[in-house]
Amino acid sequence: MHYNIKSILHSEGFSAKSESRNIYILLFDALKKAIIKHLLKDGIKLPPSRVLAKDLQISRSTVVKAYELLLLEKYIYSVKGSGYYVSSVKHKKNRFSFNTSLNAGKYPKISKRAKSFTKNIQIMKESEGGVAFRPGLPPLDIFPVKLWKNLSNSYWQTVSGSQLSYSNCFGLDHLRQSISEYLAIYRSIQCHPDQIIITTGSLHSLSLISDVLIDKKDTIIIENPTYPHAHFLFKSLKAKIIAAEIDEQGICINKIHCKDPKFIYTTPSNQYPSGVKMSLGRRLELLKWASLNNTLVIEDDYDHEVSNWENPISSVFSLDNENRTIYLGTFNKLLHPSIRVGYMMVPEFMKDSIRALYERSSRFVSPATQTVLSYFIKKDYLNKHLRNIIEVSMERKMFFMEQFENNFKKEIVINSHNMGLHLIGTLGSKINDLDLSKHLRSKGIIAHPYSNYFINDTKLNGLVMGYGSVNKKVIKETIYKMQRAYKSFLNFK
Repeated sequence: MHYNIKSILHSEGFSAKSESRNIYILLFDALKKAIIKHLLKDGIKLPPSRVLAKDLQISRSTVVKAYELLLLEKYIYSVKGSGYYVSSVKHKKNRFSFNTSLNAGKYPKISKRAKSFTKNIQIMKESEGGVAFRPGLPPLDIFPVKLWKNLSNSYWQTVSGSQLSYSNCFGLDHLRQSISEYLAIYRSIQCHPDQIIITTGSLHSLSLISDVLIDKKDTIIIENPTYPHAHFLFKSLKAKIIAAEIDEQGICINKIHCKDPKFIYTTPSNQYPSGVKMSLGRRLELLKWASLNNTLVIEDDYDHEVSNWENPISSVFSLDNENRTIYLGTFNKLLHPSIRVGYMMVPEFMKDSIRALYERSSRFVSPATQTVLSYFIKKDYLNKHLRNIIEVSMERKMFFMEQFENNFKKEIVINSHNMGLHLIGTLGSKINDLDLSKHLRSKGIIAHPYSNYFINDTKLNGLVMGYGSVNKKVIKETIYKMQRAYKSFLNFK
């Protein structure tokens, strides 16, 4: 059973030890109250009369009588050969009312920090939902689920009791070793496993870094446009945010004049969301500027493989001779978001503070997941999957662009130069991308408004669309559906 019926009935006053002769009436009343209060949800299957009678230590005929009364009053319905199910009670008058309003005088006040984060919770809600055409998702349908399952089964067959205890919050040694080898091969980064800290993803890494570095009104520099979740994290922490514009070579850092910024947040491999790859010269300029201004660089390398498979440029981290670059990577955008594994490398002076925060918050990423991922890398499965991702992503990108052009002609123009797992469609100045995005979402289509990625008043108008997570059939069907929704939006206006 999904519900502890016995506990629910007792909470509604039912007792099999009652001196009343009409126990079935007591059972009927308790079940009816539980249904009206939605303790027993609409559509839930009730236990068979024989099972419930045994659990409650009463006669089966008592349960049958109670069920018959519930059927009579339409609180439940029966399905021949299946059993009894709870009916919807929306049309019935609820005799039980609850005062859900909070009396502020009886509770402590919410902290200023919590209120600050609550203001920005909407950006998280807007990211929930389906996959077509949600940006930032890899080809989810080609992930080797059975292979991962076999690796997981192997882990649980051999795991010892001692491995189930608390582990190093910075991550298991063998996964850190595997990631170190992976970085050397795929990102030309030489690092020791002890430099690597395992997290649940880039946003988790940024949260830990921000807690260590940012005090209220501290200055930080971020690209414009930028990753909205990072922007709102920094904004919620009350940082003073300076916007650095993007040109065809990447962040324009030499145009920034500010005093003692804590860090510069950048996505050089594939600027998010514009898709600009930072040139080697600009990366060296960035490091020189950081050195002269005694600041740190956060290099979020979230999309390296997809955008740098051919003609890669050295990472900022590998070019840095002063150990002032914080490097972030993630497997969530490479394998699938539900894996919840990322990693970072930070300067030595930050490690003790990060450990203190980490151990008193989320503790660690599941050792089981870490071990399976380590197997996945060690056995060369990641290498094979990466090549599949690149091949499938490129096929889907070309197909998406072809279908989009066929349906939208020149009404929404796609920027084909973006190298990540999303494309940007430019809208005319008379169309509000926020309104269009909302309209598309009402039709089951996700396309993020480009203007949401900008942090000042100068915003570009467009749609950010991911193409990697759905197959060609879904791409074709959804673009056709999107074109019809777009026309209806224009007609409504």
